[in-house]
Amino acid sequence: MQTGELLYKGKAKSIYRTDKDDELLAVFRDDITAFNGEKKDEFAGKGEYNFAASAFFFDFLEKNGVKTHYLRAVDERSMIVSKLNMIPLEVIARNRAAGSVVKMFPFEEGQILDPPVVVTDYKDDERGDPSINDDLIVALGLLTPEELADVREKTLTINRLLSDFFEGLGLILVDFKIEFGRKDGMILLGDEISMDSMRLWDMSTMESFDKDVYRFDKGDLMSAYARVVEKINQWKDSHME
Repeated sequence: MQTGELLYKGKAKSIYRTDKDDELLAVFRDDITAFNGEKKDEFAGKGEYNFAASAFFFDFLEKNGVKTHYLRAVDERSMIVSKLNMIPLEVIARNRAAGSVVKMFPFEEGQILDPPVVVTDYKDDERGDPSINDDLIVALGLLTPEELADVREKTLTINRLLSDFFEGLGLILVDFKIEFGRKDGMILLGDEISMDSMRLWDMSTMESFDKDVYRFDKGDLMSAYARVVEKINQWKDSHME
């Protein structure tokens, strides 16, 4: 597909204009970073795996009543999405304690969090994406109290749907990060939902199938990502009408 002007180049995706003012082209690249960009690499085919997961989960969530920016696939690593006014927040749902929350608080690695914990970071690389509370979000004019409640409800709904889905695949959804944006007065799910933005553990072995494989040199990243997409495709095949 002929791309327009490059509008934004993130850590693993590039966003381009299209010939429609309200649509953008999102291209998933093979880049990967960790630890605020201190570790960087490129793995051939990674963009295709993250695209496949994101396209599936956006479609899956839409069918279950969650509005997203996803419109349609273009090729094996590109999708057309609705243009959103992105809210500079990373919303994180945690079902088990892992990663930074274990470093900052007296949780045990893998400790079940019931009910799930929802936390928010302010999306700003220069400030290191600091944690932010509801009062600061309102004070900065990022969300109204009513919108905060809506975002929390949407996040918990997404968490329930994805947790149940992965349980059926024999995987534990440990945590995940999502982002939202506004369009026509509505708040929609944007960005991506992929192995880069979640933690997935095998239900039996607790083996990681996510970006932690790269962060902590746990094995073959591409094999881990390929296994998740393989499980998704097996589920799709078994649910074809």
